[in-house]
Amino acid sequence: MSDSNHQTLSTVDGNTFVAMCLARAGVDRMFGVVGIPVTSLANRSVGLGIRFIAFHNEQSAGYAASAYGYLTGRPGILLTVSGPGCVHGLAGLSNATVNTWPMVLISGSSDQKEMGRGDFQELDQIEAVKPFSKYSAKATDITKIPSCVFSVLDWAVSGRPGGCYLDLPTDVLHQTISDTEAQKLIDDAESCRNKELIAKPIVQHSEIEKAAALLRKAERPLIVFGKGAAFSRAENALKNLVERTGIPFLPTPMGKGLLPDNHELAATAARSLAIGKCDVALIVGARLNWLLHFGEPPKWSKDVKFILVDVDKEEIELRKPCLGLVGDATKVVEMIHKEIKDDPFCLGKSHPWVEALSKKSKENVLKMEAQLAKDVVPFNFMTPMRIIRDAILQLGSPAPIVVSEGANTMDVGRSVLVQTEPRTRLDAGTWGTMGVGLGYCIAAAVASPERLVVAVEGDSGFGFSAMEVETLVRYQLPVVVIVFNNGGVYGGDRRNPEEITGPYKEDPAPTSFVPGASYHLLIEAFGGKGYLVGTPDELKSALTESFSARKPAVINVTIDPYAGAESGRMQHKN
Repeated sequence: MSDSNHQTLSTVDGNTFVAMCLARAGVDRMFGVVGIPVTSLANRSVGLGIRFIAFHNEQSAGYAASAYGYLTGRPGILLTVSGPGCVHGLAGLSNATVNTWPMVLISGSSDQKEMGRGDFQELDQIEAVKPFSKYSAKATDITKIPSCVFSVLDWAVSGRPGGCYLDLPTDVLHQTISDTEAQKLIDDAESCRNKELIAKPIVQHSEIEKAAALLRKAERPLIVFGKGAAFSRAENALKNLVERTGIPFLPTPMGKGLLPDNHELAATAARSLAIGKCDVALIVGARLNWLLHFGEPPKWSKDVKFILVDVDKEEIELRKPCLGLVGDATKVVEMIHKEIKDDPFCLGKSHPWVEALSKKSKENVLKMEAQLAKDVVPFNFMTPMRIIRDAILQLGSPAPIVVSEGANTMDVGRSVLVQTEPRTRLDAGTWGTMGVGLGYCIAAAVASPERLVVAVEGDSGFGFSAMEVETLVRYQLPVVVIVFNNGGVYGGDRRNPEEITGPYKEDPAPTSFVPGASYHLLIEAFGGKGYLVGTPDELKSALTESFSARKPAVINVTIDPYAGAESGRMQHKN
């Protein structure tokens, strides 16, 4: 009997072995929804020091894993069951890949010998993830687990970061090997990890000289940076370059905060002028996609020269800039700064370009502040957004992480809310993904426990993941969710009388929800704190109380259902 006990203690099964590999690789957090065949894997991971955050829905857990990858620079891990669990997880995996954030989806799968026979939750998951994954690995035997685990983690952060997939068949999770062999296999796999895969490309000095010369000769230079620069931790390098050269800068929505929005060289409030008139644009960690109007006229000048800094050579080949610098954003910006430092130049406040942007920014800010100054009740979008902005700014540093999704709510919030610190804004991103809100909140609270998390959500965006307020309460995360409740997508029923015809004309409009929905009661069902507000004083009081409590809360803000407008692509009116 003692022999069999000894034998049991000295073997590990596939579940434990995967957990051991993840722990060895430095994984410290995992998000997911457990069930057959991965419940044991979650429990073993927890036993080895990996915090498991259990969700209600794989989509939200996947969005959390993707944002965690962005905020920490290490792959976010999503664990799902097979078949439909894997399919639901594709929302997060695809979001990570499009946003270029490192993430690994790990799914259990059917017993290999039963494949093709209609096994429980059977799906060819390797095939299913192909459009959304940089790299996939299937552990066909327990001995293959270490090399598979390390390879997906390495691929997720190599080159342009993105989503990877690890497939764990049920039979492999139930196989066993001796503890001694397990340790040896992990050691061997770790020593074989592909260091070249993780290495960043090195830019030639001659290219850096060209970049510096282009900026030096420019009459109207502009520095644009995005979430790729945020992922690279390029804030100090950018600050040094901007302040040495006096070149104005423009962040993309999630690049906001790398340099403070209220910096004197920020051109956000004069965006149209900045991109329309600049003659040389240094684009750092941002793609010339729809968010930047593809770098084409009429938004940009037809003569603008782009210097594109990107970690991915293919991205540069696709955009065909005047000059492409393949490399890590921080390193490249540091090299440009060093080159300019040796032969310095600075535009200065009286430079015509700096003056023009400063003048336009001040005009546009004054116009917006005049709108924001009015207390409009029933609330429009501007009044509560101003109150929220002021409450967030009063908190100082460390600044809260702001999560923003919705149509009007996100559009208005992007203009009004002020980011002063890096990686403190998460929104619908490159793919314009709705439903990310609660997943992002949970990732932010787990990744940055010293920061409050404030979500500013439209009621439609909130509805995608609203059940995860229970997850907030269960883990007691410091998240305050503010719901702009205007009774629907863009607002209530917006149809003209002639549109209301046909046999189902008595049905609510496709854009409308139940008016006056009590979203604040949802969190109270789980023991969290809910607030219903409709006036400036009520909102101020709710924000003061919930921000200081740092406990899960939902503030249901009643908005005039006719205050919003239909919104798809980002509208920039400045």
